[in-house]
Amino acid sequence: MEEGKSIVSGLVGWIDFRRDLVKEDETFDTMTDTMSKRGPDSRGTWLSRHVAFGHRGSIASDGNDTTQPVLVKTKNAPVILIYCGRIFNSRELAREIEELNGDVPAASEAEILIQSFLLWGSEFVSRLDGMFAFAIWDGRRRRLLLGRDRLGMKHLYYFKYNDGIIFSSEPKGIIANPLFEARLDFSAISILLQPRLALPGETPLVGLQAVPPAHVISYSQSDFSVKKYWGLVSMPHEQTFEQSAKHVRMLMEDIVARQVPPEGSCGTMLSGGLDSSSVAALAMQRLKGEKSGRMLDTFCVQFETDKDHFVPTERFPDRDAPYAVKVAKFIGSRHETLDITVQDLLDALPETRRAWDLPGFGQFDASMYLLFREMRRKCLVGLTGEVSDEIFGGHQYFFDPELIRRDQFPWLPNFFRLSDLLSPELAARIDPLEDERARYSQLISEVPRLPGEDPENARIREIFYLGLFGLLATLLDRLDRMTTAVGLEMRLPFCDHRLVEYVWNVPWSMKSRGGEKGLLKSAMADMLPGSTLERKKSAYPHVQSPSFDQALLSEVTLAINDRHSPIAGIFDMHRMNNLLGRLKEGNSGVNAMQALIPAIEINRWIEDYSISFR
Repeated sequence: MEEGKSIVSGLVGWIDFRRDLVKEDETFDTMTDTMSKRGPDSRGTWLSRHVAFGHRGSIASDGNDTTQPVLVKTKNAPVILIYCGRIFNSRELAREIEELNGDVPAASEAEILIQSFLLWGSEFVSRLDGMFAFAIWDGRRRRLLLGRDRLGMKHLYYFKYNDGIIFSSEPKGIIANPLFEARLDFSAISILLQPRLALPGETPLVGLQAVPPAHVISYSQSDFSVKKYWGLVSMPHEQTFEQSAKHVRMLMEDIVARQVPPEGSCGTMLSGGLDSSSVAALAMQRLKGEKSGRMLDTFCVQFETDKDHFVPTERFPDRDAPYAVKVAKFIGSRHETLDITVQDLLDALPETRRAWDLPGFGQFDASMYLLFREMRRKCLVGLTGEVSDEIFGGHQYFFDPELIRRDQFPWLPNFFRLSDLLSPELAARIDPLEDERARYSQLISEVPRLPGEDPENARIREIFYLGLFGLLATLLDRLDRMTTAVGLEMRLPFCDHRLVEYVWNVPWSMKSRGGEKGLLKSAMADMLPGSTLERKKSAYPHVQSPSFDQALLSEVTLAINDRHSPIAGIFDMHRMNNLLGRLKEGNSGVNAMQALIPAIEINRWIEDYSISFR
């Protein structure tokens, strides 16, 4: 068995103990084909009276081409699996299976997974190192298993109803089934207005949920259970700073070496910041070490309007492109800077919305989509430095005592909330601030405590947990949607559970020694140029353009004053127009882009998907 090139794919399934699903083949074909963007090359379905599995894949000639679903005939009944993602320890698993069985008739990761399940049952998931979502129908027990990787890099949604369950890699696979009605859940209005408040598994649609990261769902005619198979454990950290930095480096070298494909092309995002530069440098080291002559392709974005309109801010102190060029020259990668225009962003938005099936992040989605589309033209597999901030503590709020002390999510603004502008009818039904407090309290109650930890470090531990199990879900969702929409397999070295488990217990004084992500800087100091090591953190770039802001203002103004538009029923028309007036005058104190993108995305989503308000 060979590992390597990318298979971007999507899965759908339907279990119904009352209907004859063989007669529902047209509906199921439609469901399966909603995944065609994720898998344009291969298509496989398996239908029986009460079980339907479908899979769309992108074929790669790497020994991982087995058409799914994969089926094993046992004495009593078949066992069937569909899966998407990547298992980085598949070779080790294959050897272990071979030792136990004497034979491994497995040419693909999907076949290794089903053999692992047959050997170890549902506990097999704890043996996996990777990014994955899977569904298994165990015909022997007439039971369905749905599972996701530990941090939720791959996604899996489901809709449970009387006598049945429907599931899919993306909401569109479920929405395509007439049994599901796309209806707004008013109790989840907070996450509609602010997606970063969503708890693992939540969506703003009634009945639509995601399998939580690090969980396996078991479903049969008589039982439904959700079981967590992994979580962080707090324990004392005994190593010195130097030992800790050395261990982080060792882990990172092994993780990146596993994730760089052993053949074919490979690329990385490269902003010139610490995180992406670390991944790129380690990937380049891996390629040089194999002496194959392969080059690493690195990619950065910049906006055409930067030369005239870029203004440094606390979150965006400088532009990425010049720093990325310096890193590329330092490590020897083949570098490309993608110039994006305002029109490019506007043209990409319809594609990003189709990829989400839920309200997105506007121009942030669009610029990522365009970057990933360009990467896909050069390579099948990409690596990114995303999630380092959540692991090592790179966000600015980690260094703001006031934000750390306040009893709420540290990344949410104090000065403005879109929820402040709800219509009187909605405001009478829900209390967004109380809902936010409940979500915050729930996550805080889950934090694994370290007995005897001093209050300051205990609070920092809480802040890390809020990011890892609150904020992170939305970031990973966006990354998965925008990459699979263009057929690019993106791998996330900083999401390796071994690294997360280790760094979780490193004291804050070590993580922050020397400033932002001091531990990571120390671990990578000899591999990066001084410009990167000395650079202040800059967030993912956004376009600064009066014409783009004007387009946002115009779209919201038209929508809010059209009594038939969706957001006219969600927001208070008078108060929203007041805000729009201040934004147009430039004296609102609120960034127009950040204030209005959610409103636009909600409006478009409700229109495009005919979301019901009942």
